[in-house]
Amino acid sequence: MTRLTKRTVEALKSNRERDTFLWDSELRGFGVRVKPSGTKTFIIQYRNQEARTRRCVIGQYGVLTVEQARDLAQKKLAAVIDGADPSAERHSVRTGLTIAAVCDWYLAEAESGRLIGRNRRPIKASSVAGDRSRIELHIKPLIGNRVVSQLKLADIERLQGDIAAGRTARARRTSRGGQTAGGSGVAARAISTLRALLNHARRLGIIEVSPATGVRIMASQKVKRYLSAGEIRHLGKVMTQMEREGEHPAGLAAIRVMLLTGFRRTEVLAMRKAWVQPDDNLVRFPDTKSGPQIRVAGDSAMHVLEAQALSSHSPFIFPADWGDGHFVGVVRVLGRVCARAGLDRVTPHTLRHSFASMAAAQGFSELTISGLLGHAPRGVTQRYVHLDTALIIAADQVAAEIARLLDGGELRSVREIKQARTLAALRAVA
Repeated sequence: MTRLTKRTVEALKSNRERDTFLWDSELRGFGVRVKPSGTKTFIIQYRNQEARTRRCVIGQYGVLTVEQARDLAQKKLAAVIDGADPSAERHSVRTGLTIAAVCDWYLAEAESGRLIGRNRRPIKASSVAGDRSRIELHIKPLIGNRVVSQLKLADIERLQGDIAAGRTARARRTSRGGQTAGGSGVAARAISTLRALLNHARRLGIIEVSPATGVRIMASQKVKRYLSAGEIRHLGKVMTQMEREGEHPAGLAAIRVMLLTGFRRTEVLAMRKAWVQPDDNLVRFPDTKSGPQIRVAGDSAMHVLEAQALSSHSPFIFPADWGDGHFVGVVRVLGRVCARAGLDRVTPHTLRHSFASMAAAQGFSELTISGLLGHAPRGVTQRYVHLDTALIIAADQVAAEIARLLDGGELRSVREIKQARTLAALRAVA
């Protein structure tokens, strides 16, 4: 043994058959290893708390000087005295769970129904499908190969910035779907998914710490587009004209129902005849975004649903053109109608916003509108919004005004609306 210096290290010769070691005479456990290839690497050798001999690489000679390597070795050997195990720590970094592995675990558990979501029920299949898309399109391509234990909060927020800047954006490759964009909204949803799945993994002991704890989610710029009274009237005229020209009748009827009820697109398209109770103005959904719900609908909406139900023998109100499923092409029909009408940025959710806007214009409270839309209860008071006469009257009143506009009529004044509402309430009591 001799003190390692630049001269002694450079004088070391390699052995073609095995590694060669030279240990420092001053710092016990510090040495240099020469591979048969001639590569010289500084190492430390020690016994861990289980009295097992371990070796850990400090760095390669040439990258580190002898004195730099000696300082690092001294620090690591001092940590060993306090119970550290540098070799095990280095090994755990190399073989630790990656983000991709945790994502795969989450998707498998969630799709099997073994993970409980915020509503204390298994995570919905539709939610898992959205999570899978964000994982495959944004999370895995950017940080999938990173080890979870080595990620920092700054890495997560940098990921959010990269997604927002469009680093994972790609052009549409087919006529339908396939387009991925950037933006704050996309980035916020991707990071929310990552944070949620890492919290699940931490809670169930898959990882020790979530690097996403405390992450600040970007605020998306939500533009709540809704149709004005004039736009609804114009849309109705165009729909009538296109119906005469042979536009898809189920698609046009679905658009009308979404406007008249404020129901979500999937709720309308997947609606079954058995769920509809025209006499009570109710639709019993066995499952929605907020769980099972009983929702009210006005007479104008019920007339459309009843007529549509009689148009086929399918169990669905809006049956598919082929097969046993339900109609799915309402987005394309709405796109054609709005293109003809010259209306921009109109989606099925715009129709839902338009219903809510009309209800607000008629003076209905935020609590009542929330009940009409089927929002999940967020407070004690909202739990007491039942399917009583007042809520049905509200749904009927809003649907009647929208139907009036669609059929080319004029929007009544608030005074006329309130008088009609009072009359309807008196009739209900009588």
